[in-house]
Amino acid sequence: MANAHVVLNSGIRMPIFGLGTFKLAGATKIYEVIDAALKLGYRSIDTAQVYKNEEDIGKALKELMPKYKLERKDVFITSKLSPKNQGKGSAYESCVQSIAQLQLDYLDLFLIHWPGKQKLKPEDEQNRHFRMESWLDLEKLVKDGLVKNIGVSNYYVRHLDDMMTYATIPPAVLQVEYHPHLVQTDLFEWCQRQNVHLQAYRSIGIDELQTDPTLLQIAKTHSKTASQVLLKWAVQQGIGVIPKSSSHEHLEENFNIWNFTLSEEEIKSLSQLHKGVHYCWDPVKVA
Repeated sequence: MANAHVVLNSGIRMPIFGLGTFKLAGATKIYEVIDAALKLGYRSIDTAQVYKNEEDIGKALKELMPKYKLERKDVFITSKLSPKNQGKGSAYESCVQSIAQLQLDYLDLFLIHWPGKQKLKPEDEQNRHFRMESWLDLEKLVKDGLVKNIGVSNYYVRHLDDMMTYATIPPAVLQVEYHPHLVQTDLFEWCQRQNVHLQAYRSIGIDELQTDPTLLQIAKTHSKTASQVLLKWAVQQGIGVIPKSSSHEHLEENFNIWNFTLSEEEIKSLSQLHKGVHYCWDPVKVA
């Protein structure tokens, strides 16, 4: 069952399991990681303008895709708008630049990375204006054939509800931090109501989550690692994951989640570990 897919509201299929590349740097290391990932069966790669690795990922893909007899349509590529590039014109042009750096003709998915604009205070009401302009630029990218799907990241429900007042193309994906210590039920339910795919980052959490006795007992029951159970917990609920790793061993371990199933009780037990804790960034104050 490797390479399980979800169908986005655009009708386009997207792998539910992808490779995250946050903090992945250096041309040689990026080449090695993508080489190993493609060999293992990864068919989705997630990057962002702020990661500053689009160019090296593009070079690696150009060389490695022929190696594995892959065509452009076989690999789902996501990038994200930097907060500094929020706004009319700059959002569009920065995406064009991302596509060029990745040596692609189009992106499968482009997300607004953060609901605020760089250098504005979180509470500044201008943030709403800039992200509206950015969204309209993203819609133009779709109409111009440069992006197949558009979405947002790190939005709260109020940001999403506001966006739906001006969006003529609905978001295909919402990417947020989501794990048993941060079960954002309101966002999950919003996505279900609106037919938006929820994709999680930081699925594996931190050591405090990894060493939780409940998690470790479930992992032992299935002869799996804590990380594999955490990824399965999300995927089995239809939530996409993009774990990052720079080692072949962990790339393989993370991807090897297709040969076991968690019980409903196990999923519920893990969800009850919720603490409302963000281990990354919390956009709660962004107007």
